[in-house]
Amino acid sequence: MLRSTLNLGILAHVDAGKTTLSERLLYAAGVIGQVGSVDAGTTQTDSLALERQRGITIRAAVVALDIEGTAVNLIDTPGHPDFIAEVDRVLGVLDGAVLVISAVEGVQPQTRVLMRALARLRVPTLLFVNKVDRAGADVDRVLAEIRRRLPVAAVPMSRVQWQGTREARVTAQASGLVDVLAANDERLLAAYVEDEAALTAARLRTELAAQTARAQAHPVFAGSAVTGAGVETLMAALVELLPAATGDAGAPASGRIFKIERGAAGEKVAYVRMFAGTLRTRDRLAGPRDKVTAITVFDGGAWVRRDAVRPGEIGKLWGVGAIRVGDVIGVPRPSDPTPQFAPPMLEAVVAPRRSEDHAALRSALGQLADQDPLIDVRSDDIHRELAVTLYGEVQKEVIGATLAADYGIDVEFRETTTLCIERPRGTGEAVEILNAPDNPFRATIGLRVEPADGVEFRLAVDFRTVPLYVYRNVREFASSMERYVRDTLREGLRGWPVRDCRVTMTASNYSNPDGPPATRGPLSSAADFRKLTPLVLMRALELAGTAVCEPVARVRLDVPAATLGAVMSVLSRLDATTEAQTVRGDEVVVGAVLTAASAQELHRRLPGVTGGEGVLESTLAGFRPVRGTPPSRRRTLVDPRNREQYLAAVGRQVLL
Repeated sequence: MLRSTLNLGILAHVDAGKTTLSERLLYAAGVIGQVGSVDAGTTQTDSLALERQRGITIRAAVVALDIEGTAVNLIDTPGHPDFIAEVDRVLGVLDGAVLVISAVEGVQPQTRVLMRALARLRVPTLLFVNKVDRAGADVDRVLAEIRRRLPVAAVPMSRVQWQGTREARVTAQASGLVDVLAANDERLLAAYVEDEAALTAARLRTELAAQTARAQAHPVFAGSAVTGAGVETLMAALVELLPAATGDAGAPASGRIFKIERGAAGEKVAYVRMFAGTLRTRDRLAGPRDKVTAITVFDGGAWVRRDAVRPGEIGKLWGVGAIRVGDVIGVPRPSDPTPQFAPPMLEAVVAPRRSEDHAALRSALGQLADQDPLIDVRSDDIHRELAVTLYGEVQKEVIGATLAADYGIDVEFRETTTLCIERPRGTGEAVEILNAPDNPFRATIGLRVEPADGVEFRLAVDFRTVPLYVYRNVREFASSMERYVRDTLREGLRGWPVRDCRVTMTASNYSNPDGPPATRGPLSSAADFRKLTPLVLMRALELAGTAVCEPVARVRLDVPAATLGAVMSVLSRLDATTEAQTVRGDEVVVGAVLTAASAQELHRRLPGVTGGEGVLESTLAGFRPVRGTPPSRRRTLVDPRNREQYLAAVGRQVLL
């Protein structure tokens, strides 16, 4: 019989002590013989050299322990906002979570962002008030902050003596339990009113577990990860109050890749959480090259070789060359979460300090992009430049330090810019005719570009004009043409990707030695259609015209009421449009829309104008035309508008 499994996330604001708590849990479970130190760089979960050096978590780490017969897969997540996407990916594979809060600093901005994300996804969550042994610790104050600032029904489960000293002691003591539980359950309330004595401790504990599993109640424990005070009580609560993983081993396979790393030999290793069904060695995944060659799962605190990953388990997979973080294994779940946080909106050019490292840098960035799909790498072969997408400056520093430490490549970053897009202003149509004097390719292609929602390709040609000896059927021809079109739309008239357009193929023909005079000639090939598409499409875009649009962020600000004037002044200087203001106790919630570049500036200024108390959450609200002179981005592809240069680049000469 399979053991119960609990996939547990540890989340917190930076420096609240979540990595130290992970170490203490491993030590208490007997997995390690000594508690590692973040300051000394000896922790189990911060395995990257850079994590040890900086004392922060950058990549989600997975370790395992056993608590009273339950296998607990412990996932330690980053706390810095620049790595929020790493947290986002982990949330969807959790059975439960522990949100760590410092007993000294209390509820901090990132604490609130994380708790809101957990609440949106209804992840069962325990709260752990850490650092009760530190000077300035005040658990009662933190409990009051939790009730006031977090969207949770908090249930205090601990009593702390001698807090603020190394002798701090923690005992289990629930307070206000009936009030919180009865507020969520009318039958419990009726039973309490009818006969208070009937609500035994056992019944209340059972109801607490049920409401915690439904994310209706949030038990709050206290302790010290450094001294171990209160940790045993928390451990017992993990398996008692949080729901274990469930899933049907006989159902169709359903899982999700949430982490990728490189093995000792540089091979790709993917972490999968299985929700249902069974994934076995030799199973094929995303493509013909992705056949699982080996599997390991946690057993007794160590990774061991197995022939399968079963529901509820986390496994490491080998042989998965094309798989990426976020990919679904097998059947998607209807409840699969959508990303909660805005995508990165910045791009920076990165260049090796030694020109001979260019190829190695390209390879290294490709590996980093495998580990984090939001690190999109753009290669400029014309100018031998590479660019990466970013959330912020800390992420840029980490990428640079990782390249130096892990790959021996010293780099410099230049030209950090906001990521824009282009949209067609109107309709444009162009055509290149087979055997025309200025058409060097053996094909006819006509394309019309017009505004639309998203990017759409349509085929509107007679099937008799499709070279079915090259493409097996019209559907394959349409699919190939759509690929050629999308490749061309990666860079519009000003170098930005083209979005929100419909491209319709209005004309097609091919060369045939036995055809009529207008189409007679050597047989056309797929290369003719592929290479001619950019010439036609860029001409159609020129005729349509494009508008450069910058990303717009919708932000929610939670700020102390006393700082509202200063915050509104900053928003005004950043040309933000204020949408709403709501007073909540001693705070004001402000909604606003502003450019992504201004949102980055707001993020930098907010701590200063709110005394570190302001909370900012941002989502992508779309794009709007740039005011003033539209920016251009250096092209990585040869511009088809320069016909002579383009033809030379694709290796064809104009037929005279």
